[in-house]
Amino acid sequence: MASIILIDDEEVFCEVIAMVLTQAGHSVRTASEGSAGVALYRAEPTDIVITDLIMPGKEGIETIRELRRLQPKLPIIAISGGRINSDLYLHLAGKLGAHRTLTKPFSSAELLKAINEILPKAKD
Repeated sequence: MASIILIDDEEVFCEVIAMVLTQAGHSVRTASEGSAGVALYRAEPTDIVITDLIMPGKEGIETIRELRRLQPKLPIIAISGGRINSDLYLHLAGKLGAHRTLTKPFSSAELLKAINEILPKAKD
C-alpha cells in the first residue's frame, strides 16, 4: 500500500481520514497546515499527499506549488469544501497539478478510489 501525508487543519476530520486510510492498509502521517506537511515530505518523501486548500498558515495552493518544485511527479489530491469559493480553489489546484480534487464531504470510497487511480500512474 501507499505512504501518505494528510494535511488538514480540521483535527477531527484529519483523525477520521487517517483512520480510514490506515484501515485500508496505508501508512499515514498528518500535518495541520502546509509548512508542516512540506517539512514532513522533505524529511521522508511519501507516495502521495492529500491536502486541504483553505487553512491557516501555508494554505493548500502554496503547498501544492512547493511540493511540485520538490517532486514534479508527486501524486497530490486536493480537498476542500463548505466554504465560499471552494470550487474555485479546487479548480485552481487541478490546474496547478493536483491529480484529483475532492469536495468535502466525500465518502471513504471516493477517497480510496482516487488514491487507487493515481498510484499506478505514479509508479509508471
